[in-house]
Formats: sequence, structure tokens, C-alpha cells
Amino acid sequence: MEELSTPPVPSEAPPMAKLKVAGAWSGVLEVALDTWTVQMLRAEVARRSNGCDPTRINLISGGKVLKDGDSTLVQLGLKNNGKVLATLTADSGKTKEIEEEAMKAKDEEEHAKKLTRIWEAAKSMSKRHSDGSFPLDDYNIELEDQNGKKVMFAESDRRALMMGLMLHENAKGLIRKNNYKDALDVLTMAEEAFSLCDQKVLKLIDNVPILQLDMVWCYFMLRDISCLTVAGTRLERARKGFESSHGKDSARFRALQAGRQADLALYLRLELLEGVVSYHNGNFEKAQQSISSAQIKFNQLQVPDEALVLLMGMGYKERSAKRALRLAGQDVPAAVDLLVEERDRKTRRVEENLKRRDEIMEQKQYGKTPNNKAVDMEKLKELASIGFERYLAAEALRINENDIEMALDVLTDPEKNCGLQSIMESRRKRRNTQTTPVTEFTAATTDALMPAVIPEPVTSAVSNLEQGGPSSGPTAPDVPEGEVLFSGGGEERDAEMEDELANELTGDPLADYDIDVTKEGEALSEYVALLNSVMGQSL
Repeated sequence: MEELSTPPVPSEAPPMAKLKVAGAWSGVLEVALDTWTVQMLRAEVARRSNGCDPTRINLISGGKVLKDGDSTLVQLGLKNNGKVLATLTADSGKTKEIEEEAMKAKDEEEHAKKLTRIWEAAKSMSKRHSDGSFPLDDYNIELEDQNGKKVMFAESDRRALMMGLMLHENAKGLIRKNNYKDALDVLTMAEEAFSLCDQKVLKLIDNVPILQLDMVWCYFMLRDISCLTVAGTRLERARKGFESSHGKDSARFRALQAGRQADLALYLRLELLEGVVSYHNGNFEKAQQSISSAQIKFNQLQVPDEALVLLMGMGYKERSAKRALRLAGQDVPAAVDLLVEERDRKTRRVEENLKRRDEIMEQKQYGKTPNNKAVDMEKLKELASIGFERYLAAEALRINENDIEMALDVLTDPEKNCGLQSIMESRRKRRNTQTTPVTEFTAATTDALMPAVIPEPVTSAVSNLEQGGPSSGPTAPDVPEGEVLFSGGGEERDAEMEDELANELTGDPLADYDIDVTKEGEALSEYVALLNSVMGQSL
């Protein structure tokens, strides 16, 4: 009699991971990193590359050529969502094609690296400038409203807003250079950064709807009809976002703007794009309504020569005069008021930046807290206002991690106060006997401010630290023994990319609304003609 055997239990399938392949074949492969070898990966890439000979496929990851052997992919250092570059060795008649593919793959890899650098730099800067970390930069990023007043949020929201604003500004620079494809990638990152912020906060500002509008503008300038569906969704979000932040019929926005129609160009672009989407969806009647409304706004934004001559006769430059007239709805007195306000704002900014420069220099002289934070200057001012010596109060805050209650306890206790002074005096004497000079700090000139956000607008501002002389702070800073003044604490930084992001910031609270509508005018003419040909009538 035959014995019944128990069938073998199938082993559990190894977990699958994703590898992003570019070059000879571009796409995403699902692989088992624990079991797959280079030969298996090469064979799969070759199969997907029109079935070419696997021996012609070269695989590169992390700058290293992957060679055949018994090692698995995970042993070679490949991880989930890792990137692999696949190149083809040349054969007769295909050398040029292969070179082009390799160049394209290289460009894609460089672009991916650039995006990663932009994201990491924005993330690093937002963290340093929002959590009180020891200042490493010669500028300061702050969130302000349109009147230049600081706006405070929870640290997580503050960081998300800073990142979103910096990335959005970087993308707008690419749009100005007509680099719409790269701008879309950065705008997508900015959208992700904003998504980390509390939605209640985002409803009060109009940066997110402006970002949605900028993304659809990039779709349009790239003539990417495939994005019609997502374009319509983004435009709906933009309109709802504007209504939430600006108020119904822009009532809240214009109240904050003293009745000026500074948002007219935004709504021109919004209605133009709504008309374009409606046209390509076959809704010609709705397209006609949107295009007609956009055309009216376009005409309202055309600067009359007589008004321009009048303002230029008052001594204003042509560009400034045109901008003021557009933002003020061609009202000359309102335009003059706007120009005066902007001049006063710039004057205040210079004064505040000079003051902030000295404050940063003084702050750096006090050294770091145990957790690598800077001394809280607001708390220092509070302690100094009740009669404590600044250098002593700063040290009390520093050693107590900016806890003002604990610092007060040290300062008001005679024994602790005396001990603190003795320690600081000892440090000063030891430092004076050291032969190694203390690193000096020189402020660099940086003119960078993030664009305004309304209503109760928020702007991420970078102080303009002019070249200057010695700080107005203590002349004999007291830092822990062995600590170098102004040290960055060993933090790895992409200084080049951070400077690029900082230098793109303008601080102009009206920059988002100052749009040159020339391209919009050309698009209006194009779609008016298209609608006329379809509907057989003039708009």
C-alpha cells in the first residue's frame, strides 16, 4: 500500500523592492533584492530593451559598475527605490543613438541630483531658522506679514511654510527663465512641503493657490494637453483657495490693500487657464465666458501712456511706475501712494536689517547652548530690561538652554550669580593667554526676502546684512573653554545651494501680483481666434 506523503509547504516569497532604471530602458522594476543577482537584473533590463543581447547591457549604481558574480543585489548595496543607470555597448549603426541615450540618462541623473540638493538645502535652512539653532548664516529668515511684522507659528508649521516658500520662489525663477519643465518638478516639491503644514494655516494664505496656478501655467506653456484633467482640478483648488484667503469677490484682500486691485493679474491668468481647459474639454460656452472675462481684465491692466508720463515726470522710474499703475488699477493717486509706501518699506527694511545684523553678530558671540541652540535674543532683551548685565544674562540663558525661569534663578541667587561671574572671569583670563586667535565673523551682504502672503500675509524674510564694522554687542564674549566663536557645530551644509536659494528671495510682498501679462495677451488672442472659428461669432 502506497504511503500518503505530505506535500511540501511552499516557502514564503521574498519581499519585493522597486528599482528605478534609466538609460537604455527607463522604468521601475520590482525585484527581490535578497535573491536577485546582477545577471538576473541585466537579463530583465535587456528583455525590456527590445530584447537586446544582455551582454551589451552595463549597469551602474551609486557611481559603481555592477559586475557579475554570486553576490545578491542587497549585498551590493542596492536598496528599495534605488536608482540604476543602464547603458548599451556600441554596435554597428547604433553608436550615435547609444551616445544620445547615455547623454539623456546622464542629464536625468544630474537633474535628479539637483532636485535632491534643492530639497535638502531648503529643509536644512528652514530647520536652522525656525528652531533657534545656532546661527550659521550671515542672514536671517523670518516669516512676516505685508507690514513687516513677524508672524509666529508652531515650529512644524513654520518649517513647512519656509520650505514651501523657498521652493516656490526657486520655481518662479525657473519660470522667468522659461524653464517650465524643471519648474514643475520644483513646484511639486513645494506642494509637498506646504502639505506638511496645518491646513487651517494654509487656508489663511494665498501661496498655495498661487502655486496651483503656476503649475497649470507650466502645463500650458509646455502645451501638455495630457494634463487637462489634473489642470482642471488644480484650477478648482486655486479658485477655492483664493476665495478662502482673499474673501468673496476679493473683499478681504482689497481691504488689506486699501482698495487697490493688486490681484487683477492673478485672476486674469486664472480665468484664461480655465477658458483653455474648458475649450479642450469641448465646453465652448464656458470657455467663451472665461476668455471674455480674462480679456476685460487684460484691457484693465494696460498702462495708459499719459498716466505713465505723469508718474515718470514725478521722478519715478518707468518700471516702478508701470508696476504701481497696474497694481493700483491705473489710479494715479493710488499708484503714488503705493510708491511712497514701498519707499518707506525699503527704508524701514534697511534700518531693521542693520539692527538685525548687529543682533546676529552679538548672538554668535555668546556661543551655543548644550543642545547647539543660539541664545534667545528676545529673552535676553527681557532680562536686560530689568537690569541684568547682557553678557551675564546671556550666559545664564545659554547654560540653561534658554529657560528664562532657570536663568532668573541663577541671576537672582547671590551665590549662583557670584559663581557664574567667577567662571566667566576664569574663562576670560584663560582665553587671553591663548595664542590661537578666535575666529572672527564678518557679515556678508545678502539681499533676500521671501514674497508676501496674504491676507495677514506671511513672508519668509532674509535680513539684508550690510558689510559693517565691529558688533555693538559685548567686546569680550564669554564662551566655553575650547569653543571657537561662530562655529557651525560640524553641520554638513550645501552652502552653494543654500546661497542660491537665499539669493532668489526678494522680500517684495507684491511680487506675486506683479505679473507681466504679455504672454497672457498672446494666449488670449490665440483662443479668441479658436473660439471664433468654432462658434462662428466674435467675442
